[in-house]
Amino acid sequence: MHSSITVREVGLRDGLQIHPTFMPTADKLAWIAAEAAAGVREIEVTSYVPPRLIPQFADAAEVTEGALRIPGLTVSALIPNLRGAQRGLELGVHKLNFVMSVSQTHNLKNVRREREDSVADFRAIVALARQQPEGRRPKVCAGLSTALGCSYEGRIAVDDVVRYAVLLAGAGADEIMVADTVGYADPALVRRVFKAVQAEVGHLPIAAHFHDTRGTGLANVSAALDCGITLFDASLAGLGGCPFAPGASGNIVMEDLCFMLESMGLDTGVNLQELIAVRERITQALPDIAMQGALARAGLPRGFAPASAMPAV
Repeated sequence: MHSSITVREVGLRDGLQIHPTFMPTADKLAWIAAEAAAGVREIEVTSYVPPRLIPQFADAAEVTEGALRIPGLTVSALIPNLRGAQRGLELGVHKLNFVMSVSQTHNLKNVRREREDSVADFRAIVALARQQPEGRRPKVCAGLSTALGCSYEGRIAVDDVVRYAVLLAGAGADEIMVADTVGYADPALVRRVFKAVQAEVGHLPIAAHFHDTRGTGLANVSAALDCGITLFDASLAGLGGCPFAPGASGNIVMEDLCFMLESMGLDTGVNLQELIAVRERITQALPDIAMQGALARAGLPRGFAPASAMPAV
């Protein structure tokens, strides 16, 4: 059997949240449908925040409803608080991606709460989700932003990352996501943090969210793979950044991530040629957005074979 890796597209949320030009709803839905057809099985399609704060998500309901009509696609959305969770439950999203920051300063700027208040919010969100009927009960993912560094506070203590991972796991998280929000991490730090988190909450799936701000994104993926991580966030064309984290440029490039994994014999289920073609849809809808990616520039190497075509081990 081939080792299987899950890649989650976050560009429609993380990639668009700081872009000033509104991407039309029809184009967002075309992007989602095309990427799902290319084999990406989980997409974070929007964020349930007030449009006055981030106008890009004024169409959150329409985007969610459209994405939910795509067979086999796990539709997730970012939620900053209980109100966002209530909206996600009303719409029937498959996964609620809660986020809080390990950095106190960033949490106050991003969600306007003390960290302990965010943990209390999460407990209420889990309780609300568990009240839903079996067929409409979403998974609840707990995201730890700035877990590997912060633009305001610099280094983040590993003990703090573990502490909040334990609190969120104890509150009922179905998954823990550890994020290098501002691209400060290096492979050694990734191994140290993920191993520490796994030692305490390894009974839960743990996801990795890396930014390539300083060029270490894929190296950090490799380090996380060494720790046994099999769920990674990425963004088509490397779109992304946090409006409350100065200097935080784009996420790791989805196409480059999938190429690296497939070349290593790790099956993502993604058709790389079809994935690269999705970029054109974004370019047509948002010609002013910067597109990153080495694979799109160089193309697939001669004789490339995806993991599924390699001899099973």
